[in-house]
Amino acid sequence: MKIAVIYWTMTGNTEAMAYQVAAGVKEAGSDASVFSVSEFDVASAADYDGFALGCPAMGAEELDTGEFEPMYRELIPTLQNKKVVIFGSYDWGDGEWLRTWAQDCADNGITLAAEPLQVHLTPDAEGETACQQLGKDLVA
Repeated sequence: MKIAVIYWTMTGNTEAMAYQVAAGVKEAGSDASVFSVSEFDVASAADYDGFALGCPAMGAEELDTGEFEPMYRELIPTLQNKKVVIFGSYDWGDGEWLRTWAQDCADNGITLAAEPLQVHLTPDAEGETACQQLGKDLVA
């Protein structure tokens, strides 16, 4: 499988998660390419078998509306027939942004390959392991 790991980050925490997810994909024997939102060309989405999308909690527990959400909205038609997982870091709240995002995926015909993953701030060893497992689950 060829996986695109696409993330948006403000502090680097979700970026760290993205690279651990990619490590799990690779450990499971698949190919992973990591992109920041600004690096990913949505026109190339059909080239990938699956997607790991990462965005931290922003504002009142919502996705980044400046870069990430517009890219995600444009990507939705491609995601409907692909394996997808979502993840992100947070500093406050209880994960509402991930639950809302997961529901948005379901509402748009996107089936998640695993439960959404949230990590408080920078992933510690346990968080890194969870990210790697998410990558493995994506390609299982």
